[in-house]
Amino acid sequence: MRKVTIYDTTLRDGAQAEEMNLTAQDKVRIAHKLDELGIHYIEAGWPGSNPTDATFFEQIKGHTFKNARLAAFGSTHLTRSTPEKDKNLAALLEAHTPVVTIFGKSWDMHATTALGVSLERNLELIHNSVTYLVPRVDEVIFDAEHFFDGYRHNPEYALKALKTALDAGAARLVLCDTNGGTLTASVAEAVKAVVAALPGAEIGIHAHNDSELAVANSLEAVRLGASQVQGTINGYGERCGNANLCSVIPNLELKMGMKTIGHENLKRLLATSHFVSETANLRPFMRQPFVGASAFAHKGGIHVSAILKDSTTYEHIHPESVGNAQRVLLSDQAGRSNILFKAKELGYELGKSDATVDTLLQELKLKESMGYEYSVADASFELMLQKALGLKKDYFSFRHFFVVDAKREEDPEPFTEATVIINVMGQVEHTAATGMGPVNALDRALRKGLERFYPKLSEIRLLDFKVRVLSGAVRDTGGTASFVRVLIETGDKHERWTTMGVSHNIIEASWQAVVDAIDYKLFRDDKRRAQGVE
Repeated sequence: MRKVTIYDTTLRDGAQAEEMNLTAQDKVRIAHKLDELGIHYIEAGWPGSNPTDATFFEQIKGHTFKNARLAAFGSTHLTRSTPEKDKNLAALLEAHTPVVTIFGKSWDMHATTALGVSLERNLELIHNSVTYLVPRVDEVIFDAEHFFDGYRHNPEYALKALKTALDAGAARLVLCDTNGGTLTASVAEAVKAVVAALPGAEIGIHAHNDSELAVANSLEAVRLGASQVQGTINGYGERCGNANLCSVIPNLELKMGMKTIGHENLKRLLATSHFVSETANLRPFMRQPFVGASAFAHKGGIHVSAILKDSTTYEHIHPESVGNAQRVLLSDQAGRSNILFKAKELGYELGKSDATVDTLLQELKLKESMGYEYSVADASFELMLQKALGLKKDYFSFRHFFVVDAKREEDPEPFTEATVIINVMGQVEHTAATGMGPVNALDRALRKGLERFYPKLSEIRLLDFKVRVLSGAVRDTGGTASFVRVLIETGDKHERWTTMGVSHNIIEASWQAVVDAIDYKLFRDDKRRAQGVE
């Protein structure tokens, strides 16, 4: 089994992505998470290029890593300087990392135009820089910047740049598709040429994703002999990003038979992906292969029916192998299998011929046509399921609510008051409350009337509130109109749950979601008491 080392550059190349802002402490935390995942190399930044990286390299001194080797990144020395006097190379050494990665020009046009030096002088910059660093650090990696563009325009010179670095003592030569525009067939041609020209040399691949081919190009380079892949978690990076390690690693491990971080570490991939996105304060991409929330989510009834018999019918790998999980979604495209699967997941055993299944399916399709989306509101679906089974308990019944919003010229904020009348255990409760807006006032008034009977309602907290206008949702009368969908995420000390309401009126939609949230809390408390768990 061939081993392919994984070189993560999330903290350097990934940090150059638009909207990506990492503090030095963020970078320290991510570095340790990458080490836990089993990453072999962590490119931590460019010492001296900015205050954040300078602080990071100072803070990381003394930290120990179980699997990863830290790498500092920089360029060949300045054209008018020598390695001994170059501030960039000095900063790399002052970072005290076991590995130093430097990039140099391998495209003749970049040497003459961007650097403004002769082709021979550019080779001298590469040779002198690598020669200077090799005896001073454990390992020097050479990134051949724009290698594939260089090979396409002047293959002889591009190969000469690689050989210069190799002869100077570079431990690995990394072929960079810096502009991200190279097609996979061209990558294959160039990699074959490098392997033939430099037999025995350790080759790496660093691909950008401007043509949506970074992962494919990385896998092809490995197939043809590369022993290292550089990339970032979630594909973060400048412009369109870098090769996504969350796709590269499982493809290498599970489909190409390569050894990278190992199967056990692979199960941490989803958690690592989420950790990095949360630390960067970026929303995870739902449809990301392997680790996205939708990667193993099934909506169509035919699909669900098939995966219940054999998951390989519509899943290319076992989701658990990357730390993910299979999900069945409820929607207007659902079939009986979706209902059966979801009911079983929630602890309700329904038979295939149970009339409740057809009743639920019809109600689900009708409500989805109005704008309900039960795939994101499991708590509301479970309450609907309980009602269909005749198991739903009426903790209270609705009589009336009245909401007043007013603002006078002199008022800095509107004044909101809600009045609620409900029947609880045969007693009519008439309560009123003010709040920060109509939904908050309604919630407070409702709970005010209920907490005397159900004290544990004081434990719940509103965690998130989302509103979406749904143009053209179909009425049950056959017409079309705009509905508003409200999603509320609520939590207590035990769990979090999402409920939903849909109406033309945002207050009514919010009321539905709030009532479901409270009903679900009371139901879960009853269930815990029955199980002897408080």
